[in-house]
Amino acid sequence: MSELQIIVLALIQGLTEFLPISSSAHLILPSQLLGWQDQGLAFDLILNIGTLSAVLIYFRIEVMNMSTAWVGSLRGKGETQDSRLAWWILWSTIPAALIGFFGKSLVETYLRSGYVIAVTTTFFGLLLWWADAKAKQVKTEYQTGLKGALFIGFAQVLALIPGTSRSGITITAGLMLGLTRNGAARFSFLMSIPIIAMASGYDLLKFILSDEYVDWGPLFLGAGISFISAILCIHVFLILLNRVGMLPFVIYRLLLGGFLFYILSGT
Repeated sequence: MSELQIIVLALIQGLTEFLPISSSAHLILPSQLLGWQDQGLAFDLILNIGTLSAVLIYFRIEVMNMSTAWVGSLRGKGETQDSRLAWWILWSTIPAALIGFFGKSLVETYLRSGYVIAVTTTFFGLLLWWADAKAKQVKTEYQTGLKGALFIGFAQVLALIPGTSRSGITITAGLMLGLTRNGAARFSFLMSIPIIAMASGYDLLKFILSDEYVDWGPLFLGAGISFISAILCIHVFLILLNRVGMLPFVIYRLLLGGFLFYILSGT
């Protein structure tokens, strides 16, 4: 990979992983427009590590409080709002983890196409608009509840379909439950930690078992860029969310879906 490819793909990953606009939809664009080859397993792994580090550091206080409270609940010290949130995050991860483990190869075989990404980018963008328009926005992430967490968790399963957007579908589900925009986004970001960690672990295992040769030096550049861009993206998104709402992201998704249909029709 050239240095330009590393920089562009790392920026795309960092800026789109946590926005409700689908990172997979954007990662297809360089190959379609520039003819770039697949970046390889090692690069996917290093980008996942970069974005995981970003969300862990940005929510380090919340993660520390939740971890401490969760361990306390295991030791019989009673429940707190942090321990309940930690349990909800863990429960919400199970559906995507199980279905992803058993169904990932089927998705990659039958659903990883440009047309699927174009359709899901458009459809789930409209669903996000509907959820945002109808949302009551009265609950924080600490009021999600176990049933609500499982609902968001099953919604996250849909993100296995390329173009859906993991953050987009989980924020959509949170809004449907009556969470505020900020609460839905924060729950989505927190529940990304275990799922990205598992995806990274899965990629690491595949890499260890493969014969792929990697020059790690340039790839650390990609990890750094994805980390910095992701942490800035989370910060700006949470600041602007209540001001701009979801409509700008919906419009962007519709334009992107239309553009994907256009370029794919010419291939």
